[in-house]
Order: sequence, then structure tokens, then C-alpha cells
Amino acid sequence: MQPLAERIRPHTLDHYYGQQHLVGPGAVLRRSIESGKIPSMIFWGPPGVGKTTLASIISKTMDRPFFALSAINSGVKDVRETIAKAEKQLFFDRPNPILFIDEIHRFSKSQQDSLLGAVEKGIITLIGATTENPSFEVISALLSRCQVYVLEHLSSEDLLQAMSYAIKEDHILKQQDITLQETKALMKFSGGDVRRLLNALELVVNQHSDADKVVITNELVKESIQSNMVLYDKTGEQHYDIISAFIKSIRGSDPNAAVYYLARMIEGGEDPKFICRRMLISAAEDIGLANPNALLLATSCFSAVERIGLPEGRIPMSQLAIYLATSPKSNAAYMAINQAMAEVRESGNLSIPLHLRNAPTKLMKDIGYGKDYKYAHNYKGGFVADDYLPDEIKGTAFYQPSDHGSEGKIADQMKLLWKEKYGY
Repeated sequence: MQPLAERIRPHTLDHYYGQQHLVGPGAVLRRSIESGKIPSMIFWGPPGVGKTTLASIISKTMDRPFFALSAINSGVKDVRETIAKAEKQLFFDRPNPILFIDEIHRFSKSQQDSLLGAVEKGIITLIGATTENPSFEVISALLSRCQVYVLEHLSSEDLLQAMSYAIKEDHILKQQDITLQETKALMKFSGGDVRRLLNALELVVNQHSDADKVVITNELVKESIQSNMVLYDKTGEQHYDIISAFIKSIRGSDPNAAVYYLARMIEGGEDPKFICRRMLISAAEDIGLANPNALLLATSCFSAVERIGLPEGRIPMSQLAIYLATSPKSNAAYMAINQAMAEVRESGNLSIPLHLRNAPTKLMKDIGYGKDYKYAHNYKGGFVADDYLPDEIKGTAFYQPSDHGSEGKIADQMKLLWKEKYGY
């Protein structure tokens, strides 16, 4: 038997839930469909928001041949065979067929290349669906020939309408007396994915099919669905979005947001070592010498989590996240190495000043290696102003200390020692 989400899949825009910014009255995509002229396009959005359904509706509305491939189990051969079939249907000025490719981001470069000619010549109108950012996952040549439409998570109202429609119209569910008394647990479980929502609804109803009446409550849903209630895809966009929000919250000195996103990742089953690695990077990149202890604590946290694992590992991870978020910030060390590496790439292998070179042999000493080197410890305060950079970039200050936290003392020291040479 088909799952509920498939049984009630809409066939017209009037029964399509969500994405009103694209298909609502007067919206851009709806106007294209109604005009009978659509470009090749990429639907980008999270799972279960109607990408496949929308492609099917477009083909039915425009009365075009429709071919569908899944990037998971299709190769270049399948693409070429499908394009050949599409080409045979081009006659008497009939509109070209639509080729829908689900999860197009999984296609390799060569597989995506195989689509270019057919799209460019108008043999097919391509509709690709992806949960990943097409800027990174679709080759630029193909992306430039497609219009990208962003599909969003369905709102609570959209999801509620979809459930109500299913209960009233599905030929199986409407045989039972079903009441939606509470919907919070179902909504939470769905995470904006209408397919997950409908499948969960069907699961709950099926587990109580012997009852004369099924009253959907939050408790009933929790009892029926024994799975993680948190939406978190460890390999998809959620993975990158949440770790990005986590690090930006630390950088922005907001411990509450940092702990919240940390909890999202832990509850979602993220690898704790991945989180700790990112906090290690943040300690060096965002806090740096404004609080040198941050890197030490981050290293200790990583070691502790490796030893104790979860769930106890959440405690030192929380401690570190709060510590990093509340620490003074400086990216001066991060910027210094970036600028120094840019200089190396620009100027190449500049000659090391002779007085700094190693002189292990008499010949090297005779030709000036190490000559006139000033041993800092022989001078007052253990410091002597000397030239350490190659002559071509003498006086270039890659490191610009901030006045935040402990780095303020370093800034004072640099002004005292190197103001004349580096302009501090």
C-alpha cells in the first residue's frame, strides 16, 4: 500500500501547500507556468517541502512529457538515454519534455556535463531538486542556464491544512473518526517536512486502527513515534547552518545562543569531536591572544570529551562554549598568518638576510652566513632592534594587535619595542 504522503500528493497548484512566494496568485513561478513558458530551473530546499510534487504539477499543468531520474541510482548512460527519448518527442512544434532529476547535487561533474547540450539546445527543460546549496553542488555552466527557486519549510498553517485535507480526503483515513485535538508533537516531529508529518500521522492512526475514535494528542504521538524528535541532518544543510550559527554566536559573545546551538547539535546526534574541533578553531581564530587560555581550555575540553564521551561530555562542552563566548575577542593572529601567507604567494621565496642564516660550515661563515647577528640575550632587557624580514618587505607589519583583553599588553609592548620599525 502506498504511504499517505504519496496517496494524497496534489496534482494542481490549488491543492499544493506552501511556497506561496513562488506559486501563490501573481507569484513569479505561477506566472511562468500560466504563460506556458518556463525556464530550466533548480528547486533548492530542505526535504519534504514539495520539490518533486511541484515538478510533477508543472508537467501536468503544461501538458508536457515528463521524465524523472534520481541521481542516487542514475548515471551518464541513463541521462543520455532519457535525453534521446525526449528528442524523439520533439515534433510539430510540441513543447519540449521536462526532465526532473531528484537530488541533482549527487551527480558528478561529468554527469552534470552530460545535461548541458540538451538544456542549451532546448531538447529538454530541466528541473533539478536539491537539498544542498546549488552554488557549491551544481557546476557553474549548468547553473548559469537555470533559474534557482528557493523552497522554504512549510509553516504550521500549511502543515495543519495538509493534515486536515488528508483526514478528509484520503480514502483510507476518512473511514475512521479522527480528531486533531493537539498538533504540537506532530509539528515538532515534522520539522517543516510535510512527508514526515503525514507519515507520522498515518503511523499514529494505524497503531490505533481498532479504536472507534482516534483523538490525536501530543502524548499519543510521543508514545507512538519512538524516534528522535529533533530535525538535524548530519550530512546536509542543517549540519552546516547550525555549526555556523554556533560559531557566530561565540564570535558575537552571546553565551545563551552558543549553548542553544550546542544543545541542538548534541540532541541531533552530531559527533562531539566535530563540535570540539570547531571550538578549538574558534579559540585560536576569534579569541586568540586576547585570552591565550582559551586555546588551552579548548584543548583540555577536546581531551576530556574523547575520554568520557556523551552524555557527560556535554558538561565540559557547555563550559567551553560559555567561556569562549564570554572571552574578549581578537582575530589579529588569524589575520596575521593570512596576510603573511598572501605575501609569500605574492613575493615568492625572498632571500633570507645573511645575518639570520644558519652557518654550520667554515665556507658558509666565510661568505657571510650569520655575520653580524646580534644575540638578543646579550642586550639590556633581552632585546635588540634588528632587521629580521627580507629586505624587500622590510617594515611590513603583518600582526596588528588589538587592545582587547590580554592582547592589550602585547600592543603596548609592540609600541615600546617596534614603533619605529613597524609603525605601531
